[in-house]
Amino acid sequence: MWNFFPSRQMSWYMARLFLTRTFAVLMLLVVVLQTLDLLGNSGDVLAYPGNGDAQLWHYVGLRAPQIIARFLPFSVLLGTLVMLASLNQNSEIIAMKAGGLSAHQILAPLIAAALGVSVISFVFNERIVARSTAALSAWEAVDYGPVPRDSGVKSNPWVRDGNNLVHVAIVAGRGKDVQLRQIEIYNRVNNSLTTIVQAPKGHYDAATQSWVLENARQFDVARGTMRNVGTVRFGRDIRPDQFTLAKVDPDALTFRELQAAISDLHDAGRPTAELEGNLWHKLSGPLSALLMPILGSVAAFGLARSGQLFIRAVLGMALGFAYFVADNFSLAMGSLGAYPPVLAAWAPFFLFLLVGETVLFRTEE
Repeated sequence: MWNFFPSRQMSWYMARLFLTRTFAVLMLLVVVLQTLDLLGNSGDVLAYPGNGDAQLWHYVGLRAPQIIARFLPFSVLLGTLVMLASLNQNSEIIAMKAGGLSAHQILAPLIAAALGVSVISFVFNERIVARSTAALSAWEAVDYGPVPRDSGVKSNPWVRDGNNLVHVAIVAGRGKDVQLRQIEIYNRVNNSLTTIVQAPKGHYDAATQSWVLENARQFDVARGTMRNVGTVRFGRDIRPDQFTLAKVDPDALTFRELQAAISDLHDAGRPTAELEGNLWHKLSGPLSALLMPILGSVAAFGLARSGQLFIRAVLGMALGFAYFVADNFSLAMGSLGAYPPVLAAWAPFFLFLLVGETVLFRTEE
C-alpha cells in the first residue's frame, strides 16, 4: 500500500500544498460571498425594531457555515487546479515522473488529503451546519425577532382543517407536547375566505383532543374589522404529528435526525423519496471533495511550454463544474421521482469518478 505513495517527504509536501491552497481559496470565497449575502439581507435583519450590529454578526455566524459547506468542494477543485498548474509550470511534475512516479502516485497524497477533507466536511455538516441552518430558518420565520427557546427546528408548516387552512410559524416539541407559535387560521366557506384567526401561541389539549389558541384575534374579511376572541379551539381532526411532519428541511437535520423523520413520515404514509435522496446525499456530498484531485489532474500533466497549460486548467475546471451540475440535476430528478433515491445521490459521483479515471489513463498512464 505504501509503495503507491511517493516518499514520506514528498507526500507531506504535496498534501501541505494541496490543503493550504484549498483553504486559502475557501477563505477568499467565504469572505466575498458572505459580504455580498450580508449586503443583500442586512436590511431585513435591521428592519426588526431593536436589531443592530449584534444581530448582524449573529446572522453572519449562522450564515457562514452554510456558505462554507456549499463551496468547500469548489474550493478543493480550485485549490487542486492552482496547485497542479503551479507544479507543472515549475517542472516539478516532470521531475516526479522522471523519478519513476506514475500519475496515480503523484495524485495519491492529494486523494488521501481530500479524503480527510471529506471526513471533516461531513462532521462539520453534522455538528455545525445543520444546527445553524435550523436556527437561521427559525429566526427568519419570526422576521429576525426573538426566537422562543423551545422553538425547535420546524418552521412554516401548513395543515388543512376541513375546508380551512392553518399556518404556523414555529413548531416546538413532539407528540402531545407540541407547542405552536404565531398561528394563522384561514376560515373558508365555499372556497371563499371569510375570516382569519391569529394567535401568538397555542398547544394541544389531550383531554378534548383539540387545539387551543390563546389571546386570539379574528379578522372579518367582508367587514374589514378586527376583534379579540380570547381562547379558541380548533382542529379536532388534526393530529400532532401533522404539524411536526408537515415540513421537513433536510438541510436543518443531521443524518440520524433525518433518518428518524423519514421513518416517521413513512409510518404516517407520506412520500419520502425526496428526503431519502437527501439522506444519501449527506454522504455523497462531502465525498465529492475526493473527486476533485482526479477531475483536476488534467492540469498537472503535459508540457507547460507547449502553451496548453491554460487549456488543461480550463478543462479540469469544466470537468469539476460539470460534476456539480450533474449532481444538482440528479437530485432534482430524484425529487420528481424519475430516479431512485440511491441512484440520484450516488450516480454522479461514480460517473465522474469513471470519467476522471478514464481521462487520466488515456492521457498519462
